[in-house]
Parts: sequence; C-alpha cells; structure tokens
Amino acid sequence: MQYISTRGGALGQFCDVLLEGLAPNGGLAVPERLPQLSTDDLERLRLLTYPQLATAIIGLFATDIPREDLARLCESAYGGGKFAAEEIVPLSDIGEGMTLVGLSEGPTLAFKDMAMQFLGEALEHVLEKSDRVLNILGATSGDTGSAAEHALRGRERVSVFMLSPQGRMSAFQRAQMYSLQDENVHNIAVEGVFDDCQNLVKRLSTDLEFKRAHSLGAVNSINFGRISAQIAYYVWAWLRVTDTLPEAERAGFEVSFAVPSGNFGNILSGHYAKSMGIPIRKLVLASNENNVLDEFFRTGHYRPRNAENTLATSSPSMDVSRASNLERFVFDLLGRDPERTAAAWHELEERDEIDLSSELHRFESEFGIVSGTSTHDDRLSTIREFSANNGVLLDPHTADGAKVARDHVEDGVPMLVLETAKPAKFADLITEALGTTIELDAETRALLDAPQRVVEMAHDEQQLRAFISERALS
Repeated sequence: MQYISTRGGALGQFCDVLLEGLAPNGGLAVPERLPQLSTDDLERLRLLTYPQLATAIIGLFATDIPREDLARLCESAYGGGKFAAEEIVPLSDIGEGMTLVGLSEGPTLAFKDMAMQFLGEALEHVLEKSDRVLNILGATSGDTGSAAEHALRGRERVSVFMLSPQGRMSAFQRAQMYSLQDENVHNIAVEGVFDDCQNLVKRLSTDLEFKRAHSLGAVNSINFGRISAQIAYYVWAWLRVTDTLPEAERAGFEVSFAVPSGNFGNILSGHYAKSMGIPIRKLVLASNENNVLDEFFRTGHYRPRNAENTLATSSPSMDVSRASNLERFVFDLLGRDPERTAAAWHELEERDEIDLSSELHRFESEFGIVSGTSTHDDRLSTIREFSANNGVLLDPHTADGAKVARDHVEDGVPMLVLETAKPAKFADLITEALGTTIELDAETRALLDAPQRVVEMAHDEQQLRAFISERALS
C-alpha cells in the first residue's frame, strides 16, 4: 500500500507516513487507493477477537509490517488488561433507538486510547527496526494529549512535546497529563486556544529543516496510523450489531453512526469505513457551539474561526475551529484531485474560507454525512434525560452526539452513538446536569491531588523552538 499527499506527491508506505506527520508540501497522507471489504470478507472477520480484527483492518493499510509483527503489536495494544471490558469495545442499548459504542474502556477513559495504544506500539516497532528516535510534537484540546502520553510514556526512543490551551481543559484532563513525571513527556500549556496550539504544531512541522534536524513526528489525528486504527472499531460495531441477524439478512444491512466531532478525525474514519464497503447509511456529525463543521456540511462554506471567536464550552475536547482532517474528506470530495485540493487550501489562506457549496448536494446523498449543533443547555438536558429515562450516564461530548442523533434516528436503522469519554472526566458538568455530586473514587482523588509538571508558555513560536531544541532526543 503506497501513500500520497492530498496536495500531490508520493510519500512511501505506512511506516514512512507513521513517522512523518504532515507531508513536505503541507498536505496529509492518504492511501493511494482504499481497500475494499466484500460480504465474504466481513463474514470472515465476524469470528475474530478485537485484537485480531484490528490486525486484519490495519493490515490492509500497513502492508510493510509483517503480519506476525502486526498481530503482536495489536495484541500488546489491546490485550493484557489495558481495557476494562473483555470485548474491548462493548455495545449497549441506551434507549430512543440508540446504541452506545463503548470506546472509553482504555487507560485514560477516552476513545483516543483506541488509536493511541496501537500507535505507541507501532512507533516503537518502527523506530527499533530503523534505529531512529522520534520527537512527537502534538496539540490537544483535552483527551488526545493524555492518551498519547500514556501510550508513549517511558519509551526510550520517543519524546513527547504536547501543547494544550491554558485553562481550557477539565481538571481531570489536566491531571491525567500534567501529573506524569516521565522524563520523555513535556507538557506545555500555551496562552490561547486549541487552534493556537495546532497552528504552532503546523508551523514547526512544515519547516522541513527544523523538522528533520529534530526528528519531529505527530500523533494528532493527522497521523494516518490513528485513522487506520479507528476504522477497525466501525467495522467491529457493524459486525456486533448484525451478529443476531439471520445470515441472509446481514449483507447490506445499514446502520448509522453519530460522532461528536472537533478535528474531524473520528468521523473521517467512519467515512473511510463506508467507502471500504461497510453498510453505513448516515454519519451524523455533532458539533458544539464551535460549529464550523456543522456550518460547512449545511452550507458548503468552510469558515474557520480565529482564536478570539473560538468559544470555551462545556464539551472542551470539541473546542476546535480549524479541523485538520477535513482536508482528507475534501480530497475525496474533489475526486481525489491533488491540484484542486491544494487550490482549495490556497483559497483558505487567501480568504479564510473555502466555498464548496456547488458540492453541497453530494454531502448526504453520496457520503451520508449530516450534521447538527448542540449547546450547553442541550447537553445538560440530554445528560439529565438519558439518566432519568434510561439509567445511562453520558459525558458532555457523547451527550452532544446523542442530542444531534435524535433528529436522524430512522425505523429499522440502528443508530450507533460513539462514546468519547467516561463521565467521571467531567464531574463538574455532570453535577450541574443532575444536581448531585459524583462521588470520586480513591484513584481519581489521588490523580487530582498528585503534583503536576507543566511549563506555561506564551503563544510564541521562537520560544517553543528553543524549548524543543534543548530537550529533543537525537
């Protein structure tokens, strides 16, 4: 499997793009072609455990990793008791025609663990094989940072430089990151919002001289290794829903997915799963008040906001106004034409907007993508109603997904809501919604009370360059 940039040019194979992050021309790595899954393929996958399924799906993209090595990496990522649920991704009925896809059973209680645990194993494997080191430069709005750091902590060939926006994450999220004392983990709290952090990462990552001198890589969702690992749980969820159907009814049986979305990586994986042959009827994109993506899928106009207009909300992991992964979808929308994609992003740089309204009719009819917005009051009421009516406790981001999903539930089409995190990570909001205080367990109290190690930094590119230069592995 070869990879190309969304803006043109060959990038090599899976292991190459795993280490590189952004393409030299600023584009994102995408497969030269998407593999296809037939009905027979899906039936063969049905009998596999989650680590085995992940091996099969990721193996379609990572053809340069020997299958026995990949199986070992997936077993290490998803086995060994790292995930609380035996099946890794449990499915449960939450009422109103919806099923919760339990993606938050991992070590940091967030769906990001599903990809990061694999990525940590894969990076170590590739670096050992090539006798290299890697300095990960990333940005987080909440859960990505802790999942990446917990997957990479203590690894000899990797250092992590993780940027987060000062005061924009929950206390639990900050504690999960900043309490880590490993020498290879560097937390940097930047003055500003997530998009400021993300822009700093992009500026350093597109400076090829600095990137190569300091062996910079990425674990944000621009890393295709994460996307490939996330495709696996869409396949798993479809298989589990159709397990109870007579074999004759399984082929082509459609489900819909509701996906809380900030940086567009999670739902992009669903888009790829659908393109590969998983019978997905709708991909329901749920935005919070920073609803740039909702506006795009309703109007065809992509208008990222600046830092001043990016709101701090009660679903902070979605406080994103410039979705990095949207470029991969636009690449497909524009017929996988790198010249048209590059022109669209040049338009964005010139006008702070991309006008793709001429393609609007295709968003739902061809790609199945619909969207909606959830507000603070919406998520409070959604948490309250699901708790009272169905005995289910949702975190604020998953509540956004459930709220928007309600408008798209169809008879005979299961609506699968992707869980993003455990409610305990957002205890203050749960308390506000339910009027009762969540009783913290001893482990959580110890985490919140642990000493924290973080460097506060101005939104200053030169200061960040100097910080990395002094501490990067070489």
